[in-house]
Amino acid sequence: MGFIMDGLDAEAYDRQYTDATLVKRIIGYFRPQAKRMVAISAAIFLTSIVNTALPIYISSSLDELQTNPAAVSLATITVILVLLGVLGWVFNAVRQWLSAEAIGNVTLQLREDAFDAVVKRDLSFYDTYSSGKIVSRVTSDTQAFSQVVALATDLMSQILLVVLLIGYLFLVNVQLTLITLTLSPFIIITALAFRKIARETVTRSRRVNAVVSSHIQETVSGIGIAKSFRQEQAIYNEFLDVNAQSYRVNLRTGYTFSSIFPILNLLAGFGTAALVYFGGIRSQAGELTPGEWYLFIQGLALFWFPLTSIASFWSQFQLGLAAGERVFALIDADAKVVQNDSVKLPHIKGEIRFERVNFSYNENEPVLTDFSLTIAAGETLALVGHTGSGKSSIGKLISRFYEFQSGRILIDGYDIRTLDLSAYHRQLGVVTQTPFLFDGTIMENIRYGNTSATDEEVRRVAETVGQGDWISTLPNGLETQVGERGSSLSMGQRQLVSLARVLLQNPSIIILDEATASIDPLTETLIQEGLDVVLANRTSIVIAHRLSTVKNADRIIVLREGEIIEQGTHDKLLTQGGHYAELYNTYFRHQSLEYIESAGHTLTA
Repeated sequence: MGFIMDGLDAEAYDRQYTDATLVKRIIGYFRPQAKRMVAISAAIFLTSIVNTALPIYISSSLDELQTNPAAVSLATITVILVLLGVLGWVFNAVRQWLSAEAIGNVTLQLREDAFDAVVKRDLSFYDTYSSGKIVSRVTSDTQAFSQVVALATDLMSQILLVVLLIGYLFLVNVQLTLITLTLSPFIIITALAFRKIARETVTRSRRVNAVVSSHIQETVSGIGIAKSFRQEQAIYNEFLDVNAQSYRVNLRTGYTFSSIFPILNLLAGFGTAALVYFGGIRSQAGELTPGEWYLFIQGLALFWFPLTSIASFWSQFQLGLAAGERVFALIDADAKVVQNDSVKLPHIKGEIRFERVNFSYNENEPVLTDFSLTIAAGETLALVGHTGSGKSSIGKLISRFYEFQSGRILIDGYDIRTLDLSAYHRQLGVVTQTPFLFDGTIMENIRYGNTSATDEEVRRVAETVGQGDWISTLPNGLETQVGERGSSLSMGQRQLVSLARVLLQNPSIIILDEATASIDPLTETLIQEGLDVVLANRTSIVIAHRLSTVKNADRIIVLREGEIIEQGTHDKLLTQGGHYAELYNTYFRHQSLEYIESAGHTLTA
């Protein structure tokens, strides 16, 4: 069966919770629903009373019809039975209505807590775990959790019905009632035997559903690439494999849960046969009236069903518990970025100091080792180096997206681990190589940097970036819809929007992570004009693959394997003829105006 479970291992942040722990956690979510739960309990009690009274009344009516038929009114019996049926329906409807509200509110709160946990997770969390699987926990697992809550309310009703019925049956005939109770443990033990396999099976089922969700999300996100390389059939074949795995796991889950009821019903059938036999003997001997015998036979239908439901409850309960376990694991996941204080700096000047910082994404794979660097307030610092040299890692550490293992990072003299991150991030602007835009208008996306900004303020900032020429090329100006992830805009336009968004935020520290690496030279000119405005009088860390964003920096740091090997201005480093000069001749020189003019002159000649 191993091939069915391939790739369905638990995530590193998953935890094992006992049933008692999970139930206690669930009860905690129901405390705000206390009044509704009291009303639900009352409705359950009244429903159970009515459901128990029905067979009892029929039993007594049968005996009375046999002993004194002239004194019995069939019309009265009919009316009373109808009234009992209507009352049972009304009480049950009230119970279902209140339960739906309570369950809905609990599920709403759980989903809000799960989403809050998603928002608060460190950026490293999303680099490690699939976003599709995380989404699955917030959506489908919270929905499955609501099913276990519905099961719990049904269980209360079934237990109460059994207690009332057993109490009355003891009054009718102790021996038959004891026979009934003697058979009950066999059903309960059989059901509980399913518990372990049910939890394991359901957990696997939840995981495979998350894998399917993740695969679909990734496919839809990258459909443009798939089509450009004509890989539609390949991704469809991959989906067939994932979907087939889902089918096998869910089929096994279905077999597991559909097998328990036939087994329980078989045991209940043996119990029914035994009671019919022994009850018939006592009825023939006159120890039991026909009405009482009917009550036992009819009572069996009311007894075995709730008993099997109670017995199978723990197996079915695993559906909700497994889902709840996955949601709680997401909520309880340990944060890697931990703040030990919440200092709010009213205004950040922008001095940044690394003091012997050691950092690695994975154990035994150091990125920065004993790294020290001071960036003056208002300085524009460019970071250059080959891939893997640590450029982007420095930006992520300044952004406090990752936790470093040792050393200190100081912002205006304050340890970055003591800052209130929300307040800090409001004074920190980040522009990435591939800017993310939310579905909506350009104005709405720019305003994301400062939600309280007026339309006029947004427009003024947009016109400042690139001198506003790019706005006139848009079909509806700033009211142009950007599409999902900004799909209706060019990469350069998206970058201009992201620059305007950061400028509207007015941060004290700006990090440009290869912000001009994926655009054409003409758009780069517009963006460079925007950068001059954005970077002015701010501390700026520029991680660049473009010469234009490097040579104008106040200082250039050259990195190799997490160490600073050179630093200085563009001209100074070129004169030294070291690693930077090598990088310049390899990557940057062909971008220079002199090189372009020389190449153009050669072609003309």
